[in-house]
Amino acid sequence: MPNPPSFPGGLSLSDFGYDLPDEKIARYPLELRDGSKLLVWKAGCTEEGLYAGLTAFLPSPSLLVFNNSRVVEARILFQKPSGGQIEIFCLEPHESIDTAKSMLQTGQVLWTCLIGGASKWKHGQILRKQTGETRLEARFKEKRTDDFTVEFSWEPAHLSFSEILHQLGAIPLPPYLKRPADISDEERYQTVYARESGSVASPTAGLHFSEKLLENISSQGIDSLYLTLHVGAGTFMPVKTDKIAEHHMHEEFIKISAAAVEKLISFLQEPVIAVGTTSLRTLETLYWFGLQISRQKNMAAADLVLEQWYPYQKIPEIPVADALHFLLEWIRCQPGQTLVAKTRLFIVPGYSFKIARGLITNFHQPHSTLLLLVAAFIGPAWKSVYSFALENNYRFLSYGDGCLFMP
Repeated sequence: MPNPPSFPGGLSLSDFGYDLPDEKIARYPLELRDGSKLLVWKAGCTEEGLYAGLTAFLPSPSLLVFNNSRVVEARILFQKPSGGQIEIFCLEPHESIDTAKSMLQTGQVLWTCLIGGASKWKHGQILRKQTGETRLEARFKEKRTDDFTVEFSWEPAHLSFSEILHQLGAIPLPPYLKRPADISDEERYQTVYARESGSVASPTAGLHFSEKLLENISSQGIDSLYLTLHVGAGTFMPVKTDKIAEHHMHEEFIKISAAAVEKLISFLQEPVIAVGTTSLRTLETLYWFGLQISRQKNMAAADLVLEQWYPYQKIPEIPVADALHFLLEWIRCQPGQTLVAKTRLFIVPGYSFKIARGLITNFHQPHSTLLLLVAAFIGPAWKSVYSFALENNYRFLSYGDGCLFMP
């Protein structure tokens, strides 16, 4: 990885904290998805509303960009014969760039995981779990710096890994909710437009959108575009170093069709508004992919990876439309005319946004990569926005209220 640029090196994590009282964290969603409060920040001016009235705050025409990734039941609890419990949290397929295909594998898979209680799991020991006729075995294969490689095998072997997780796993609610997932979370921790299975945390900005709200958006001349970023460790892993430049951003998988890129190009003269930080990071990644392809037009799909500090290097840039046209022509030569690649894009203050002109997002944890992204998008104003929300009883984090930022 190239050396990080100078300005993230000067950023201290301690500058991106705030006091979040425990009672401000929303433990459960509201009864109505679009009943959540919406704080609107436009060029320094603040308004208040509800998600149900979102269209009143959106320019028309404009393009809303949604992440259609679906959360999988990625948390599996195994009981050892001795009585101890080991939790395996399935992050992503091991050495594969297509999460969707990996979810459809049958009989056996290798998966990159986090493990709770790893010290209790001896090398070579097989963990077993059974529900009815479905039997799952887990074998410890390798310990790496930040994670583990685990081999899963199961019977009946014709079942896909997605089906195994659905039967034996649980929805991975964030730890700060301090409760186990219940049956309501199976629906409410998914967006209504979730399609592509692979996320291990919800793209939570989208949780506020009901079918009715999506219909209202369409009727007001506001268009929609769907892409995929499978939410993984890159989004939710905490920053553990005070110097932001020392944080390692985990890769996440993105997927977008040639038709979607073509539609995005047609809206470049209008406001492009990302629904969620994951949609925004995917949009911005597309520009940098296009720039890389413009410099190496025959790039292999396996080599198309955006490293976290690449956009901060002094690299000659090209117009956004040109970058997306290079990317579009490249995608048209790929199987299914679809881009499947990895991004480690780390958006911090000092980043120059290329495509996104608006952002709809929840209120994020102190000292998180998500809060750093918000600070990059609206500048130091994030502090006053968050102070306003705390003083006016907004609900925070995954099941909480949200913001519309239009710098």
